[in-house]
Amino acid sequence: MDWPDWLPSLTASAIALLVVDLVVRVTAVAVVPVNRRPSSALAWLLTIFFIPYVGVAAFLLIGNPKLPRARRRKQREINRLILDSTKGIDLVSTDHPWPPWLTGIVELNRNLGSMPLVGGNSAVLCGEYDEAIRAMARSIDGAREYVHVEFYIMTKDPTSEPFFTALERAVERGVKVRLLLDHVGSLRYPGYRRTIRYLDDIGVEWHPMLPVQLHKLKYQRPDLRNHRKLLVVDGDVAWLGSQNVLDRSYNKRGNLKRGLQWQDLMVRLEGPVVSGVEAMFITDWYSETDELLESERPEVSPVGSPGRLECQVVPSGPGFDGENNLKLFNALLYSAQRRISITSPYFVPDESMLSAITTAAERGVDVELFVSELGDQALVHYAECSYYENLLRAGVRIFRYPAPYVLHAKHMTVDEEVAVIGSSNMDMRSFLLDLELTLMVCGREFSDDLRRVEDEYRAKCSELTLEQWLARSRMQVIKENVARLTSALQ
Repeated sequence: MDWPDWLPSLTASAIALLVVDLVVRVTAVAVVPVNRRPSSALAWLLTIFFIPYVGVAAFLLIGNPKLPRARRRKQREINRLILDSTKGIDLVSTDHPWPPWLTGIVELNRNLGSMPLVGGNSAVLCGEYDEAIRAMARSIDGAREYVHVEFYIMTKDPTSEPFFTALERAVERGVKVRLLLDHVGSLRYPGYRRTIRYLDDIGVEWHPMLPVQLHKLKYQRPDLRNHRKLLVVDGDVAWLGSQNVLDRSYNKRGNLKRGLQWQDLMVRLEGPVVSGVEAMFITDWYSETDELLESERPEVSPVGSPGRLECQVVPSGPGFDGENNLKLFNALLYSAQRRISITSPYFVPDESMLSAITTAAERGVDVELFVSELGDQALVHYAECSYYENLLRAGVRIFRYPAPYVLHAKHMTVDEEVAVIGSSNMDMRSFLLDLELTLMVCGREFSDDLRRVEDEYRAKCSELTLEQWLARSRMQVIKENVARLTSALQ
């Protein structure tokens, strides 16, 4: 029997492909798990094994969860500056009966993020979306020397108009305005190019954060983003929280069609902690421009308002060696004695956080979780839902904020006197891939204010019961399982 002439070459090609496939799989087993949490490693390995060429390409593109080496070096330089400038500073009251576990958490934050706990601060919450933009504009109108602006998303539209016109007025009266916005974060929303042209026209010095600009040979993992939201005016007033600077619908056609409205929470700060927030801006400005602002070096000044709150800035992100925000959240969850209230729009915990939350509920702590009834990101929403059964069985109460609102606020209160608020979600993206800014606040008056916000949420929410959740469809469960697996690809 004569074999076709092409058969030997086809056989050789098939053998070569099998060898390549085997090499890819063996290499993946050796390379993928290195310095990676088991759930993430398993998800990547499954992806590579089932769709090897797509999986390998995806791993090469987004498999490294760290920023470039030069960027991490700059972060270490800033950390050293902060540690040197705050050495020996003691702005914390010694006569207040803080819970005994708080000292260890303060030390944890200091070791991870370099920032000290400082006293003498005041904080005012603002949970009304449009009013928060107007209030930040009023702060800018009070600027005499400089304004530092840093937001994940910024778009000039009718809602954000007061903020941008306040920047224009500041430039006109000789105030130095520096502005950072996330490149990919802002570029994805309507009006980006119109916004940056406006900033150029009015004389604002602005830069994109973590730009992906291949034509300028600027490339890094494209989903490593700067998710921080902050405003600093003259080093006297700072704002931070969950809100971006654009319309609360985010101006997207799909959002407008569904009637989605974002519900956020911002906090206005005065006192020595403003210098800590300023240090975050200086860090990111230096990272993007190579300019270390000499006149506003990152230091914590003992001169501040006569407030009663003690605050600690906790930066986190892929520029750090560890997961600073996750470690803070877990430490608080294990320390709580009586009550924990968590608000997070994207709640996709890792194994350690899931264990910390369920353990808290099982040891008798009252634990409640505020989430949105609907999600603006389907995969994240289904991944979040996949954890509800475990939480409900452990005794966690889940409250869902009603549509069409997306509860986008990010905060937690622990017992009576400790709270955190900022830009960080409780999901693996915020733990690993996004640069975040979290503020820990110690003081009964602030915790009471935040509790009142939580009471308002609870009055509007519907509580999810285990019986209701177990009655969901089989298709819903399949979607949750698939989303949960993909959420681990970090």
